[in-house]
Amino acid sequence: MRVLAFAASNSKQSINKQLVKHAVRVLKSDVIPDAEIEIIDLNDFEMPLYSIDRETENDIPEQAHEFFKKICETDALLISYAEHNGLYTAAYKNIFDWVSRIEQKVYQNKPMVILATSPGRRGGSNVLDIATKSAPFFGGEVKASLSIPSFNHNFDTSTGQLINAYLQVKLKSALSSLI
Repeated sequence: MRVLAFAASNSKQSINKQLVKHAVRVLKSDVIPDAEIEIIDLNDFEMPLYSIDRETENDIPEQAHEFFKKICETDALLISYAEHNGLYTAAYKNIFDWVSRIEQKVYQNKPMVILATSPGRRGGSNVLDIATKSAPFFGGEVKASLSIPSFNHNFDTSTGQLINAYLQVKLKSALSSLI
């Protein structure tokens, strides 16, 4: 199984990047040992702010086509959504908007496990709720979702691991839904 993993954030210090990297290690070690996993960084797909005028004048940027191709070449998606003011980050939304101009079914009917975390007690639950509800409209088959609250309390950044045993079990269960 080929899995494409990323954090829906362009922050170099993103806690969602840390979470998705941990989830990849759990997926590989405990769930699907023979999985081929590619982790991508949204910074590699930076594009001008989407507008119909830019699309009409310059067509769809090559980075949007590359992002879409990454999804096309995979069997499943693992995404950790950062939450900015209760919504997707501007960086992710911009990539998503450009890619949706190639194909509305951005996720191409791929099974997905979606995660979110934040320093607060709600753990990115607003953006996770939005992503869970909207993914099917955009061709995503959400197999599981998980919010990790109070990131700094539940995650050891020095080891890159969840330290909350209950959340670790929930993560493994969510990842197991890809089998």
